[in-house]
Amino acid sequence: MRYIIIGAGAVGGSVGGRLAEAGHDVVLVARGAHLRTLRERGLTLTTPDGTRTHRLPVVSEPAELGELRPDDVLVLAVKTQDSEAALSAWSTRPVEGGTTAAESLPLVCAQNGVDSERMALRRFARVYGMCVWLPVTHVEPGTVAAAGAPYTGILHIGRYPTGTDATAHRIAADLESAKLLSPVVEDVMRWKYGKLLANLANAVEALTGPVVDEDALAVNRMARAEGEAVLAAAGIGAVGEKEHLEVRAGRLVLQPLDGGTGPRGGSSWQSLSRGTGTIEVDYLNGELALLGRLHGVPTPVNDALQRLANTFAQERRAAGSLPVAELVAHVERVTGTDPRPVT
Repeated sequence: MRYIIIGAGAVGGSVGGRLAEAGHDVVLVARGAHLRTLRERGLTLTTPDGTRTHRLPVVSEPAELGELRPDDVLVLAVKTQDSEAALSAWSTRPVEGGTTAAESLPLVCAQNGVDSERMALRRFARVYGMCVWLPVTHVEPGTVAAAGAPYTGILHIGRYPTGTDATAHRIAADLESAKLLSPVVEDVMRWKYGKLLANLANAVEALTGPVVDEDALAVNRMARAEGEAVLAAAGIGAVGEKEHLEVRAGRLVLQPLDGGTGPRGGSSWQSLSRGTGTIEVDYLNGELALLGRLHGVPTPVNDALQRLANTFAQERRAAGSLPVAELVAHVERVTGTDPRPVT
């Protein structure tokens, strides 16, 4: 199978690089300065076993590939706010034999959040969800640093909305040959909703920096408690923290990297650091806000985090530049509750 990685940033770059190292056929899709650097100098991938550069085929749009191959796998690794444009561009591409990508090719949503799979199913007949646990940093064009070992990441995969098939198992086998643990599961969205709860912390981190301060942790606990209440009201199952940790134990441990290039912040922090002007918060905290409104559960903390993070992105404010005290004061104003732990 040939893997077309649509969005060769943090997740896409590390998955594409690892697959290429294992001998698999990979094409990267990128844009802007990242695209130019990949074409000029290749993809520089740093992992605990060293730094190397991969000269892989890189395109900016589907037309550059011509007809797609029947054995192509489309891996959607853009941020969810960019999914609609990518799905529109790739779904109508012709495939050798007279079909289109939407009709015949598997599309894997290797993204945070839970909305891209539903978007994809409007166009693609074969959609796969992927729950991505992959500690990776991409803040400079052409470079990706992934600190996990012995596996670079853990990527649960399954059909959307439920089930598995032979294609899921083939993709998982290819990933595992590339140091990416990939359990095949019947209920992949249960894993993705569990990850969604964990990703509610992304906005806190993007705004204030590493979530280690007790007050920042308290805000995150409030956001997660809202999320758990919303999912319960909606009747949506989610993998708990304990089950996630059991899968990761001994399989995904952060290790030192060359030149101190290890993870410095999550995906939302990295978006602010790159000054992209957008952030995926509408599909993380905003997803819980949406479900809360649908099911009558207030989500004031997640609402506030969503608004603040979007403002930071639009104004291109520096990642981590909001003092924790200001965030706490804001949360107290919108909830009427002081989130700080009692001492």
